[in-house]
Amino acid sequence: MSDTRPKLLIVEDDPGLQRQLRWAYEDYQLFIAGDRQEAIEMLRAETPDVVTLDLGLPPDPDGTSEGFATLAEMLKIKPDTKVIVASGHGARESALDAISGGAYDFYQKPVDIDELGLIVRRAFHVHALERENARLAETAPEDSRVLGRIISGAPEMMKVARTIERVAGAQVSVLLLGASGTGKELLAQGLHDASPRGNGAFVAINCAAIPETLLESELFGHEKGAFTGAIKTTPGKIEQAQGGTLFLDEVGDIPLALQVKLLRFLQERVIERIGGRQPIAVDTRIVCATHQNLEQMIESGSFREDLYYRLAEIVVRIPALKDRPGDPALLARHFLTRFARDMNPQVKGLAPDALAALDAWGWPGNVRELENRMKRAVIMADGKLITAADLDLDDERADGGDVVNLKAAREMADRRAIRRAIARTDGNISGAAKMLGISRPTLYDLLKQYQMQG
Repeated sequence: MSDTRPKLLIVEDDPGLQRQLRWAYEDYQLFIAGDRQEAIEMLRAETPDVVTLDLGLPPDPDGTSEGFATLAEMLKIKPDTKVIVASGHGARESALDAISGGAYDFYQKPVDIDELGLIVRRAFHVHALERENARLAETAPEDSRVLGRIISGAPEMMKVARTIERVAGAQVSVLLLGASGTGKELLAQGLHDASPRGNGAFVAINCAAIPETLLESELFGHEKGAFTGAIKTTPGKIEQAQGGTLFLDEVGDIPLALQVKLLRFLQERVIERIGGRQPIAVDTRIVCATHQNLEQMIESGSFREDLYYRLAEIVVRIPALKDRPGDPALLARHFLTRFARDMNPQVKGLAPDALAALDAWGWPGNVRELENRMKRAVIMADGKLITAADLDLDDERADGGDVVNLKAAREMADRRAIRRAIARTDGNISGAAKMLGISRPTLYDLLKQYQMQG
């Protein structure tokens, strides 16, 4: 039966200390090396996740040159290794230099087995967390793409995707209903790509973003001289989408007079440019979207009922992000991977309090809000893991009320209290520890544990 315990490599040239450490680590597969060559060979052969390294190795047992060389070579071979360096009395500066060179942490000699054991356990925990974040960031989004573009693992979105795939090949108009930021244009693009028109043009226009006086020209085009400034004949968006798909976003903002002209096109499949007299046949599929309640607009007289039934042959309702369990974290990892590459490569994943806050937040701005928060968080993050504070989701509005994991809830509370104490003492760690009712070493331990230091 194979040994599934985590692998720990101890690089130590003192035989007595080797025996002491071997006895202390029964929970790990233990490998011991007495010099740099042995250490590198074992690193290559066993690929341990955590290493404890004495900087004083032969042939320089009283110095640090061999230890620093071993550290550099290890991190070059396996960059994700958590290396914990040992420092003797008066050698704290060397230990800090090692951390600047990529070491995870340090411990003071003579060795306190319990203290070192805590550091080692924490190193394994952080390594496992980073590895899981990296795995999810790299694989989950690709495995969870629907229609090639939308990222989701929620059954609600899978149902939407199946509906769109079914109607993609049919010559029917589709109306997408959903709040702003839910991905209506991406779904429309996915519908186009899955349809027989996929090789044709996909043309999108936001009807709410164009003044009423210009919207008719944008949609139907105009002839040269049709109005002041019309210096040449210009085809409209409907013509530009010939053989393809026209996506009308926020169709509820089309004025009534223009609704009549759009209805005529849907009935007869011909248009007339502004200033033109010649009907032009156009083969364009219409896909619409809106966040407004068109049925209420029909009752109030601001939207034509006959146009609604032409546009809404198939109605697809898109759920809000808050109604898609698991998707906030899935999307957050996707955006992290995308933004960190160019904006902050040191960011590798999401801290537990960030994951808890993502699930607890209501996402009034849906996916667009999440994307913006993740971009800000990647830029602002000081450590390897994005926190709830980086997402600006650590205040009373995201107090973890829906979090059922006690560990995550406690961590969120710890982080919030620590940040407030440090802020109120202007960054004075001793003062913050006193305010929190804990010792300064305990506060330092918490700062390291929660990755709240850069």
